Amino acid sequence: MISVSHCLELVAAGVAAGVVGAAGGITSLISYPALLAVGIAPLPANVTNAVALVASLPGSALGSQRELTGQFRWIARWASLCALGALVGVALLLFTPDRVFNVLVPYLLASAAVVLLAQPLVSRWRDRRRASSRALWPLGLFAVSVYSGYFGAGSGIMVLALFLLSVERDLARANALKNVLLGVADAVAAIGFLLFGPVHLAALPLGGGLLVGSFLGPSVTRRVAPGPLRVVVALMGLALAVGMWVTAR
Repeated sequence: MISVSHCLELVAAGVAAGVVGAAGGITSLISYPALLAVGIAPLPANVTNAVALVASLPGSALGSQRELTGQFRWIARWASLCALGALVGVALLLFTPDRVFNVLVPYLLASAAVVLLAQPLVSRWRDRRRASSRALWPLGLFAVSVYSGYFGAGSGIMVLALFLLSVERDLARANALKNVLLGVADAVAAIGFLLFGPVHLAALPLGGGLLVGSFLGPSVTRRVAPGPLRVVVALMGLALAVGMWVTAR
């Protein structure tokens, strides 16, 4: 069981995490430590966090109707790839050793953050060279969906960087599409964890907070200049990468 005070803490953490994630940040930077703080062990906290994150999908979709108008076919086209990647990630978590993957995670996060910081320079270079990075999109989306199913913290920053470098340069629209596609990956992973993983009841209050926060998050994206928001998101990614690297050491 979980106490009333812990439930309230998780609801508050969920609201904050939902706002940060839907606005382009790293949801699990807040939600995962909140689960650890109320006494849940790391593995159940990871699984519980993945299940709770499903609540971000309806919230962010409702809050991003302006950016998502006319995008249903495009989303449907890539949702199956996200679902497949998430299934692979769940299998990795449940059936294989995680030592090697845990070592790689901080470097993946740091690389995504650096790419996000450098996105304007890379885009200008691509325009001058008339080069296309669209070929990176399907492979990158599948790889991040695998990671999202396995652990997930920072997957948003990875997909956002991938969006901005390949298929969408408008930050608000890229962020809205990212939220929906990762929401699909989260939903598929949650089904696997509910069937086979140690899900804690803390997913309920945390998920309730995430639903509210993810609904509010897109309005934050519309009101913040893309440049500063990109820098803030990237710095959050670097901070999480350093924290995970220290923990792994």
